[in-house]
Amino acid sequence: MLELHGQHLIGRATSAESDDTFQAANPATGESLPTVFHEATPGEIDRALTLAAEAFVAFRQTSPEDRARFLDACADEVEALGEQLIETTMAETGHPEPRCLGERGRATGQARMFAELAREGSWVDARIDLPQPDRQPLPKPDVRSLMFPVGPVVVFGASNFPLAISVFGADTVSAFAAGCPVVVKAHPAHPATCELVARAILAAAEKTGMPEGVFSLVHGRTNAVGMGLVQHPETTAAAFTGSLRGGRALYDAANARPVPIPFYAEMGSVNPIFVLPGALKERGNEIASGYIQSLTLGVGQFCTNPGLVFGLESEELNTFVSGAAEGARGASPATMLHAGIHHAFTEGVNAMQHRSGLTLVGQSSTPADEAKSEAACHVFETDAEGLRNNPELFEEVFGPVSTVVKCPATSDLEEFAGQLEGSLTASIHGTEEDLASHRGLIDILEKKVGRLIFNGYPTGIEVCHAMHHGGPYPATAHSYFTSIGTRCIYRFVRPLCFQGWPQSQLPAELRDDNPRGIQRLVDGEYTRDPIAR
Repeated sequence: MLELHGQHLIGRATSAESDDTFQAANPATGESLPTVFHEATPGEIDRALTLAAEAFVAFRQTSPEDRARFLDACADEVEALGEQLIETTMAETGHPEPRCLGERGRATGQARMFAELAREGSWVDARIDLPQPDRQPLPKPDVRSLMFPVGPVVVFGASNFPLAISVFGADTVSAFAAGCPVVVKAHPAHPATCELVARAILAAAEKTGMPEGVFSLVHGRTNAVGMGLVQHPETTAAAFTGSLRGGRALYDAANARPVPIPFYAEMGSVNPIFVLPGALKERGNEIASGYIQSLTLGVGQFCTNPGLVFGLESEELNTFVSGAAEGARGASPATMLHAGIHHAFTEGVNAMQHRSGLTLVGQSSTPADEAKSEAACHVFETDAEGLRNNPELFEEVFGPVSTVVKCPATSDLEEFAGQLEGSLTASIHGTEEDLASHRGLIDILEKKVGRLIFNGYPTGIEVCHAMHHGGPYPATAHSYFTSIGTRCIYRFVRPLCFQGWPQSQLPAELRDDNPRGIQRLVDGEYTRDPIAR
């Protein structure tokens, strides 16, 4: 079992220069946990990123197989932490053991998925246009390009996924797969979890011969640490999952630098569900049950939590609301991640209870224990005029609270879909006939979200190659990019073009003989074949 020390991990060294310290708290008890952690100083931030920049020189030249072995070793080392990691995460987050075990499996699984992506290699998007020296009126040069790593990446650990979107989340492992060193800012709500996972990564780096500085971890609970990481001149990109306020502040700082950098922020999202008439008639109670399960999953602390539900006024919709209310009453309160999230949730629900035109139709029958930072499920109901009079309902309240909006006509569904801000997801429950008769609604939603779900729910996201976990602002800062799935590697690379270069000096992926056997676009056609000339 590793003994926690609460210090920063800067390459292979530890550091604790500041006397400004903090401790995590068990959200279920409010008790401070024993390890004392230190606030990072500007000097420690500088050393971490300077070391990362130095490591980039060697790390970007490692082979895809070397990086794959590193990622596999990271997954092995994280699993080797065993019960200590699970128990530490439970103590810092209030998550039950099955949730922690499942999240660890997701983290190690996605690391191995990126290892295989690196090994296969076609992700680099190699493109070759062969020369035509006799072309008139001007010869065509030999032009070749591929995706090239950008340099040191800063990753901000997320509060709601301490294992899968944190120190060893998709941000970190995709950057490693691309060839970028990583400096992680540990989340102050679960710093011991962060330290354990960071030490596992460093052990893997040493075992696989990665350069010192390929990974570092710094702690901090103040805005100054985050700003210092984003503004450091060696930082070339940053990834963040959290609040709109925090993400926007860091995004603005990234763009205000003398040399702006891409800042990939995943922020607020209401993830609407539209329940269409055919589906309500066929399985309204089943949809209501699934909706409540999605709403309460992880105590409603998923970025894909369904905050609004829309349907057309009918007896079937009334039955759906009754079923949802019953499901809410049967949902047990549970501990939220930390006191700050719980306080914001409580304030948000209290504000909703005082809005005119909004009715609380169902909430957990068992009272929430405030001393344990528990949240109860709440389901509200309103009509079209109620939503028009309460535009605040279009804003996310993070936690297990949602509002059903009863609309008199399809035109109202389309009106409200048009008023939605950018969202990660939108879900449609319906029949094929429903889809055909609500094409206008779908056309609007296609412009509003990153993922359209049919007869399903937004939570329980699948980590796979085709997944897109992004959306128009304010869901994310850049709607083109995803933070889950293998496409997230493209956040940390840029195209690099080679013109007229000799074969011996080209990257392997661009040579005529295609030694890696990857798929390439050669003169406009995809092929894995070598170029015969």
